Amino acid sequence: MEAAAERATPGAARRRSRLLQGPGKRKAAAGDWSERARKRRQRPRPDRRMEEEQAEGVFREVVSFSPDPLPVRYYDTDTTSPVSFYLTSLEELLAWRPTVEDGFNVALEPPVGRQPPLSSPRPRTLVCHDMMGGYLDDRFIQGSPAQQQYSFYHWQYIDIFVYFSHHLVTIPPVGWTNAAHKHGVCVLGTVITEWTDGAKLCEAFLAGDERSYRAVADQLVRLAQFFRFDGWLVNIENSLSTAAVGNTPGFLRYLTRELHRAVPGGLVLWYDSVVHSGQLKWQNELNDSNRSFFEACDGFFSNYNWREEHLERMVAQAGARRADVYVGVDVFARSNVVGGRFDTHKSLELIRKHGFSAALFAPGWVYECLEKNDFFQNQDRFWSLLERYLPTHSLCSLPFVTSFCLGLGTRRVCYGQEVNTGPWYHLSAQEPQPLLGEHGQEGGGGGWVKTHCCLAEAWNGGSSLLIRGAIPPEVGHVAVRLFSLQVPVTPKIFLSLVYKLEGPSAVTVALELSTGDTDSCHIGSISALNADTSRRYSAQPLRVPPTKLTRWAGRCGQPLPGGWVQRCFKVMLQGCVLRDLFVSFSRPPNSHQEETFVCRLGEIQVVDAQSLLSPLPQVQTVTISHVRWQPAAPEPRGLTRSRQLQLSCTLHWAFPLPQARCFWVHCRREPASGPQGGGPLDPERPEFLGLAFTNQYRVVDLAVASDGPGRRGRVEFLVQPVPREGFSIPQAEWGRATLLYTSPAPDSH
Repeated sequence: MEAAAERATPGAARRRSRLLQGPGKRKAAAGDWSERARKRRQRPRPDRRMEEEQAEGVFREVVSFSPDPLPVRYYDTDTTSPVSFYLTSLEELLAWRPTVEDGFNVALEPPVGRQPPLSSPRPRTLVCHDMMGGYLDDRFIQGSPAQQQYSFYHWQYIDIFVYFSHHLVTIPPVGWTNAAHKHGVCVLGTVITEWTDGAKLCEAFLAGDERSYRAVADQLVRLAQFFRFDGWLVNIENSLSTAAVGNTPGFLRYLTRELHRAVPGGLVLWYDSVVHSGQLKWQNELNDSNRSFFEACDGFFSNYNWREEHLERMVAQAGARRADVYVGVDVFARSNVVGGRFDTHKSLELIRKHGFSAALFAPGWVYECLEKNDFFQNQDRFWSLLERYLPTHSLCSLPFVTSFCLGLGTRRVCYGQEVNTGPWYHLSAQEPQPLLGEHGQEGGGGGWVKTHCCLAEAWNGGSSLLIRGAIPPEVGHVAVRLFSLQVPVTPKIFLSLVYKLEGPSAVTVALELSTGDTDSCHIGSISALNADTSRRYSAQPLRVPPTKLTRWAGRCGQPLPGGWVQRCFKVMLQGCVLRDLFVSFSRPPNSHQEETFVCRLGEIQVVDAQSLLSPLPQVQTVTISHVRWQPAAPEPRGLTRSRQLQLSCTLHWAFPLPQARCFWVHCRREPASGPQGGGPLDPERPEFLGLAFTNQYRVVDLAVASDGPGRRGRVEFLVQPVPREGFSIPQAEWGRATLLYTSPAPDSH
């Protein structure tokens, strides 16, 4: 599509907004200012529309339908929606350089802090996600309207997430990276070569001198650093020549060293495939035939056809690096394996018995092979069977905010208000997930609590946490631990809980904290903290928040939409480490019978009070580029919506990403009605378009009005930042840009 305005980068688009203010707007010489000021005072005051057209952030287009091709690698060819991508050849890898389009696929932030750190010697758990070739609906960076999609939410049980596919270079879709990083989980892409073509490719960069393999390694490091994922699984599944296999340890050492320099906490793992001779011969263990590859990188991922005798032999081979050996488990239970499917726990039992890490390959089996309607029940069953063999990790930073959203839903809700109907799937929108399952009460005093995710209602996003439980007559309350934390407590923290009880119930709902004294908290070890050095506190309600906390606490104690209740708390603790987050349920006074309850949790927040005192930056310099116009799709029965156009464009803005939880993108549309356009835009709630987790967003096929040749329309885009602390920003402080467009002439269709 060629429009009257120039095509531009974000910076050029900003310059274009000045050019579009009209002719004669040149910079005046110093002596011209007084004369221009006198004429300006004599000039009639322009109306609101003229002022708006002259403002920064106003763009103007003359509509035409000429093609404006976008790079296929980065955009869906049907909708122009941005997509995650992979690389299929050595030439593509070596030629890659960052572009503006690459910005869509950059993760919001590195993994949050965690305890124990990934480098600790305890056995780890790796999930290798292999599903139907990869890059399905998860490739749509801004989400899709897909129904019944796979969701992973048992993050507290795992340490490393590998996105696997059979392309040469698999770059993890950014939704997976964002979701994993919120839980302190490391994300790896995959480098794989296979069959005859793979052997030729390996010859091209491994059989020569070190410059060839270093060039490949440098590009792999740049990809991980730019897109903010954490490293690579290297999987060479073809034979290698003597020269190529001889250079492979050097390639791994160089890749590992350079990745560690560029990506804090970065990892390179080697898959059990090729042996020292260059022969493709899976060993199902670490041994003298493949040990040099293990010694050249961060870890070894074994093949799946092992027996316990393999594990016994590996104890001596691994030595002090036993946790760096990831014993492969094929959840599909193909070939001659131990366990698999709902018997995967049999594999884990042996792996942990010998002190190794575990690599669970394709746990999406519960989605691919079982009934989709029972996915959540099957997913929870699968992980509950493994739970005893999966040590959890704690999160170590504030603010801690979660709405329990799974990154999908049957509708989208924003603070209790429905903003969109229909199914949606957006992995970046997933919030930190709790420990799920059924929990008996401490000390065997009776009572139980069961937690599971629920799509039926949401406070913010697409789902909530449903908690069912019973308080027996002999106890006063029951509690469930939802999150494990390891945060040195600042002098003052604020807590918020949004919940609602289902049906008639007088049960009281509260947050509880478990803390440990700092003297007993040793970096890198979670086991040093124990029940003898911890205390639990019931937080006191925050009745009158300080003025500077008004935005954060604005809903505290107020009636909320949909029957939700929000309670806010202040906690003053000195010399403690925040350990665990509980929700407790207490029986009503004078009750002497068993109390059952059903409670929905909509949101939990733990916020350092000091962070609420720092100023929040504003969205700056919203620009519009890559505009595409299309005639509206035909109505049923062949009727044409001649008064409608479809607009696609890219919005860019400036905002420090470390201070953003995400961005909500909205618009206001105005019908065209005459040469000067329509009336004022609706001042009420703008229309929600979607979520962004970086400083750009692609508007796709937005229906806007067209009222005949030469008629003007207007659409305003608004970017609402959501702070990491999770409170709402007034609309007056959102970023915005306006697009003025002129309807096409009749012969331009």
